[in-house]
Amino acid sequence: MGSGPSSDPERLAELILSARSAVALTGAGISVPSGIPDFRTPGEGLWEKVDPFEVAHIDAFRSDPARFWSFYRPRFAMLGPKEPNPAHRALAELERRGLLEAVITQNIDRLHRRAGSRRVIEVHGSIETSSCYECAASYRLEEVDELFDEEGVAICRECGGHVRPDVVLFGELLPERALAEAEELCANADLLLCVGSSLEVHPVAALPAATLARGGRVALVTKGPTPYDSDAAVKLSGDVVEELEGVLAALG
Repeated sequence: MGSGPSSDPERLAELILSARSAVALTGAGISVPSGIPDFRTPGEGLWEKVDPFEVAHIDAFRSDPARFWSFYRPRFAMLGPKEPNPAHRALAELERRGLLEAVITQNIDRLHRRAGSRRVIEVHGSIETSSCYECAASYRLEEVDELFDEEGVAICRECGGHVRPDVVLFGELLPERALAEAEELCANADLLLCVGSSLEVHPVAALPAATLARGGRVALVTKGPTPYDSDAAVKLSGDVVEELEGVLAALG
C-alpha cells in the first residue's frame, strides 16, 4: 500500500511544471476568503438556513417567483460587490504563465474572470446575466434590480415575462456545451487541480474520474474529505489562499 497523497505544496508545484495539460476545477471553498459562504459547512453553509428545493428549484421559480426572488435578490446584492481573493489570482497567474489550460468552476460569482482568468468554464452558470423565461431577453447584473415590480418579481421590459438568473437551478441539467467542454478538458488533462470543492455534486463530481481513467493525476486543495482522497497525488488541506500561495512560491 502507498503512503497516501503528499501534503507538500512543492510536490504540487512539481506536478504543475511537469504536466503537459493542467486544468483547475473549483468549488465554493475558493470563494470563502472573499466573504462568500459555502453551501454545506455545518452551522454556516447556505443550505443550513434554507431548503434549496423550496427557493432555488426551477419549480419554485415557475410556481412562486416572488418567493424565489426573495432568496436570489439579496444573494445577488451580496455577491455583486465581492472581489477576487489571492486564491483566484493564483490560478489566473498560473494561466498567465502558461501552466494552466483552463478553470472549470461550479461557482456563479464571476470571481475567476474578475481575477484575470481567461478560459473559464462556468458549469453552473453565472450571476453576470439574467434572462426572460418567455422571450429570452438578456439583462446584465447591474440592470436586474430595476426590473422588480411591487411584488418583488423581476419583469421583462420586452414582453412582461418573468426574468430568472442565468444560473443552473435545482431540477435543471447543466449547460450541455459547458459540460462537454469540461469533460473534454478533464479527459485530456495530465493534472486536474481540484480547489475548494468537496467533489460530491454530480455530474461535476465525476470529472476527476475522467482524468484518472486516462492516466492523469488529481491534486486536491480543499478542507475536509472528498471521494478522491485515496486516489490523489497531492492533498493540501489548509487555508486555500495559503496553500496556493505556497505553490506559487515553490514555482518561483
